[in-house]
Amino acid sequence: MGKEHRLPTLLICLVLGGVLTAAVLGATRAAGPHAGAAAGAPAPSDYVDIRDVPPAPAPAPARPAEAGGGSPGTMAVDCGRNEQRHYNEDNVVVSPGLPAGAHHTHSYVGNLSTDAMSTEASLARAATSCAGGDRSAYYWPVLRRLDRPGLHPYERAAGHGNSGEIVPESSVRLEFRGNPVSKVVAMPPFLHALTGDAVARTAGADARVRARWGCSGSPDRTTTSYPRCPEGDLVTRSLVFPSCWNGLDTTSPGHRSHLLFPGGNGVCPANTFPVPELRVSLSYELPAGVPVAVDSFPEQRHSPTTDHAMFVNAMTERQMAAVVDCLNEGRSCRT
Repeated sequence: MGKEHRLPTLLICLVLGGVLTAAVLGATRAAGPHAGAAAGAPAPSDYVDIRDVPPAPAPAPARPAEAGGGSPGTMAVDCGRNEQRHYNEDNVVVSPGLPAGAHHTHSYVGNLSTDAMSTEASLARAATSCAGGDRSAYYWPVLRRLDRPGLHPYERAAGHGNSGEIVPESSVRLEFRGNPVSKVVAMPPFLHALTGDAVARTAGADARVRARWGCSGSPDRTTTSYPRCPEGDLVTRSLVFPSCWNGLDTTSPGHRSHLLFPGGNGVCPANTFPVPELRVSLSYELPAGVPVAVDSFPEQRHSPTTDHAMFVNAMTERQMAAVVDCLNEGRSCRT
């Protein structure tokens, strides 16, 4: 080949090489922190040794109700820990009327009938796992062990990359709390609530990330990553729900605008009223170092930041009034 042909050929090769390099780099960047992770598994960066998590500062002590300290009471609701193995791929809050609309599996306590087709009437007459008769629905994505296959039909039903043995909850604590600066008002019947962000990984923002993970032996350390706990510790997981209601709606487009979070000082946004704040605290017994993942949409790659939970209030007016009175009077109650 003559010299006059070698230069154009060399230039073409250089251009093609640059295009391929840019394409590879672009794909790697698009994959974000999950680049290099095995298909269907969280990234190594999604896990953290709990000993590397700094302790959180101690919370300020609550002011007693008689000192004008808002509504400092607590109401614990005993609904078991899903001993009934109530699982499905539905989400009546986000995808009502659409069976398998969640594309991942949820674990439930409370109302034993909850599925995509639930209505106010069906919830109001269903059986419940709650000791005090609360028929509300409480649910969240299951946690799985990735080192063991799921053997039961309910473990294999979700698909979409959600596989592995479902880890049963060792404990489920449902607690309603008051507001630090105001008295609370009753939640309306069949209020729908959502916390967390199921699409946090691809959203590129963490403003709606609410789940906190930890280890039972280090209650002062929490993280938005999956924790690696010392042998003998339980893995813990907690989610707090918004508690400032607009006074009008039980749901809304996007499922968020009718129920907002208070500010850091506890004050609710304008034109909203404080209602009881629901906190869901879960724990799991796992060997140290076992890889785990919450169920998620495929493109979310089981990121711990996508953890979320839902709630539908199906308490009777009398049951809700007991919650409100307990919180406003500053008592510690249990049903």
